[in-house]
Amino acid sequence: MHGALERGRRVYLRHVDEGDREEWIALKRASRELHEAWEPRAPAGESWYGARAFGRIAATTDTPSNQRHLICRKRDEAILGMVNLSQIFRGPFDNAVMGYWIGSEHTGRGYATEGVRLCLRRAFTTLGLHRVEANVMPENEASLGVVRRAGFREEGFSPRYLQINGVWADHTRWAITREDWRGR
Repeated sequence: MHGALERGRRVYLRHVDEGDREEWIALKRASRELHEAWEPRAPAGESWYGARAFGRIAATTDTPSNQRHLICRKRDEAILGMVNLSQIFRGPFDNAVMGYWIGSEHTGRGYATEGVRLCLRRAFTTLGLHRVEANVMPENEASLGVVRRAGFREEGFSPRYLQINGVWADHTRWAITREDWRGR
């Protein structure tokens, strides 16, 4: 478990490194059909599924405003997906926005939920954040299950919140604070 930042029962989190390029790209490409319905459209001439996307992820894996974590299976160190904290704001807000995905061949096994829980532990302990939010399309049942199981509470509804595949899509807003997390 090289570079493990948080360890769980079946998975661990670590930052992205250059040696992950081929495995990450293969997992993203194999999962494209599942993910395209839930992801923003890539900028013109770009893709979320290739070497340039991996380069952007790797370059921002550990910065003051981004923490990108691979979700890796402990038994064989396979990359299963990612859980990221972005838009990290410090000071009186101490907040981040969480995003996550799991490879299509690994869905329905609880890996995303375990990875999200580990990321919350890191967010509230190591990183010292006070609040983490997640925004989920109301029809994304799998993702809604993850935030519910991880202890997020629904805070509201944002019409036309984010452009997904060229359409402004509604999202539900979810959040959890350090106090909520400690009380679980």
